[in-house]
Amino acid sequence: MRDTLESARQQVADLFGTTPRQVVFTSGGTEAINAAVWGATRRLPGAPVLAAAVEHSAVREASDRLAPTEVIPVDAWARIDTAALAARLQSTTLPRPALVHCQWANHEVGTLQPVHDVVRLCRDADVPVHVDAAAACGHVPMDLDALEADLVSLSAHKMGGVPGAGALVIRRGSRFEPLIVGGEQERARRAGLEALPALVAFGAAADALGADGQRLLHEEALQSREQIAALTALATSVEDVDVVGSLDTSQRLPHLVCLGVRGVEAEPVLIGLDRAGVAVHSGSACSSESIDPSPVLEAMGVDASHSLRISVGWSTIDDDVAAFGSAFRDVVAGLRALRS
Repeated sequence: MRDTLESARQQVADLFGTTPRQVVFTSGGTEAINAAVWGATRRLPGAPVLAAAVEHSAVREASDRLAPTEVIPVDAWARIDTAALAARLQSTTLPRPALVHCQWANHEVGTLQPVHDVVRLCRDADVPVHVDAAAACGHVPMDLDALEADLVSLSAHKMGGVPGAGALVIRRGSRFEPLIVGGEQERARRAGLEALPALVAFGAAADALGADGQRLLHEEALQSREQIAALTALATSVEDVDVVGSLDTSQRLPHLVCLGVRGVEAEPVLIGLDRAGVAVHSGSACSSESIDPSPVLEAMGVDASHSLRISVGWSTIDDDVAAFGSAFRDVVAGLRALRS
């Protein structure tokens, strides 16, 4: 068992440009995020945590529970305002933060954050930084040793693994108090018997994506970007449908786009597309049970009730894209006809 587990750890470390000793396996991205917040805030009790409103709910809620949270402003594309962050980190009148959060990419609109700039600012200010890379892992190249973030959370199922596996990558030399105690697993950094089948699948997915110098990762990204471009063109050919976020595809995740549909609420569009055999979403995948507006879209100044999130994957074919375009056009036209 130990050899199998350590082989999976090596495969994950290789894909993400780090060493196996820095990889702490968890039950998923959510646990990794909670562990990151716990470890950082225990080092400086009562100090604030800095996070943008566009961060994932796991980041925001874990931070709110353990520390005062200050909001980092974002622009209309959901990108962190690095000038505002720099000013806050340089302040001599406000308390030193215990932690700064910066997602690698947004989980709803796909925006790639200036993650290297944010990490550099935090390193210069000697403030720990956590990067939530769950939405981006397996979709964009990552060299975590070069990034030098103190903490990076990963999720296996976002990159072709199975649910129930993730990792927290802890920068070499960082002191870290574990969230889960009661055993010496993961070098005493996360107690509990590791979920070997899920972690082996995590390693296998990392190994496949990293084969031949990340050839498959690049090929998947290229195919996804082409399919998203075709899907976006079909959707925006419908009147009053726009892309939410940056129009520059190099500034977004390759496999995801968010659309704003003026004059029609998202929920009936979702139902209509579902009846046509097309699965899309509104808001975050982790907020499907909530009726509250998306905090990500609210922070961007976007009407969350009229926005759809569409993604493609390794199994998506061009016929699926064409089917979406046809169904989307018919569903939106039908709903607008009902309104009139």
